[in-house]
Amino acid sequence: MGVWSRFMSKKFVSGTVVGVVGGAAGLWFVSKTVDRQTVFNSFTTNYEPSPCAQWDWNWDHRDPKSMVKPLKKVDDPEAQNAYNKAVELVKGRATRHLILVRHGQYNLDGATDAERTLTALGRKQAAVSGKRLKALDLPYAEIVRSTMTRAQETAQIIGESLPHLKLIDCCLLEEGSPIPPEPPVGHWRPEASQFFQDGARIESAFRKYFYRADPTQKTDSYTIIVCHANVIRYFVCRALQYPAEGWLRISLGHASLTWVSIYADGRVSLRTLGDCGHMPKELLTR
Repeated sequence: MGVWSRFMSKKFVSGTVVGVVGGAAGLWFVSKTVDRQTVFNSFTTNYEPSPCAQWDWNWDHRDPKSMVKPLKKVDDPEAQNAYNKAVELVKGRATRHLILVRHGQYNLDGATDAERTLTALGRKQAAVSGKRLKALDLPYAEIVRSTMTRAQETAQIIGESLPHLKLIDCCLLEEGSPIPPEPPVGHWRPEASQFFQDGARIESAFRKYFYRADPTQKTDSYTIIVCHANVIRYFVCRALQYPAEGWLRISLGHASLTWVSIYADGRVSLRTLGDCGHMPKELLTR
């Protein structure tokens, strides 16, 4: 096995930014230093990833170096020590685990949300997923659920397997159209205003739940979020820093489990995507 060596390298980036504030246009020249981790081995030496492939370490605005005052005197040992201590104080240590559950099969003929209740099959799917979550025996903190009927019912049934968990409602998690998909889909054409409204709300939900652990969090946390396919697919793309327009390329089964881990250093890992392996064949639907 080859020997791997790692070191942190800095890349200088400069550019021009144009902005409009209060009706007045402004032009700024900005420059910043971007940290990037480089791994040297036979197949990575001298390799430059494409711009869209570079990981943004401050994606949640919680990178420790962005939360302390910049070091002004780089050649001052005392200032360097003080800076390093300040960075250490705001570093997280725990991992946040988010388990995203799609609702069960529901009545598509319902004219209103109240009528779009789970079918008998959908209730069975939710029950099986609840048992699966219980069998995993993880220290869940809570169950957060969308305020739409099918998600409310699914979370309620899952909660029967985890009766000690509090059910928390969140309207930001309701189903919607996050962003125009690429490639386009001809048979599904929401109005542009729908993307404009739903996209902002679903993005707000992402920012509310996806972030690295606070420095005060001492142990790993596990949160169950019961919501909808479009929302989960968008969350996955955003969390992995893939183009969000690709969300419709992902297919999720009813009551499936998607597990995302957010590590203390800002890395994100997709552990499972749309897992339905705990369900018998007769319960599988999309």
